[in-house]
Amino acid sequence: MKIAWYGRNLIAWTIAGAAVLSTGVQILDLPNLLKLLVPVICIVVVGFIVFFFRDPERYPILPPGESHVIIAPADGKILSVAEVYEPEYFGKSVWQVSVFMSPLNVHVNRVPISGTVEYLRYVPGKYLVAFDEKSSERNERMLIGIKNETLQVLMRQIAGFIARRIVCTLNVGQSVKAGERCGMIKFGSRVDILFPKSHTPVIHLRDSVKAGETIIAIPEKHLSHFS
Repeated sequence: MKIAWYGRNLIAWTIAGAAVLSTGVQILDLPNLLKLLVPVICIVVVGFIVFFFRDPERYPILPPGESHVIIAPADGKILSVAEVYEPEYFGKSVWQVSVFMSPLNVHVNRVPISGTVEYLRYVPGKYLVAFDEKSSERNERMLIGIKNETLQVLMRQIAGFIARRIVCTLNVGQSVKAGERCGMIKFGSRVDILFPKSHTPVIHLRDSVKAGETIIAIPEKHLSHFS
């Protein structure tokens, strides 16, 4: 199983801490039940941390060069599909699709379209629960604007109540391909993808999506070809 490099330090520290704790309870004069339970708990914790940072390969349904298709940037459940006014990047009403990532989902985020990164902004903020409608505006977040010859999208990595660490590996001016890894949000949260009304969402509320694979939206003129 491939592990995301974003989590390797935490995994190493967790393994070291678990080893020290498990060894310590064996040395100390403690009840036998405790000597049994602590190592088991440590194994479970290490196993969960390794599982959380798994990084499976993903293969877009359409080739990354399909510049008119928007692909899911995160694994999880569709939390909302709505028209919103976005003042900072678009300055107009656009579609917003929100993906909620539980702690059990793969948390590596992926680029939603091929193009050039033209906008990056980190915004400090609160840590409301990710399914709160206000979390898009109030929580700590990273804004990522990507543009190609036919399309602009804005991706928001949003920290949540548990998630307190956003990782973004992109730089302004960088060329990217749809489906490439671009960071992660550690320990559950939310990713919003915003795009113009020239495109139509082809997913629905509570649908499960996979980063780098599931198609989120296509141009309205191509709807008749989508199944």
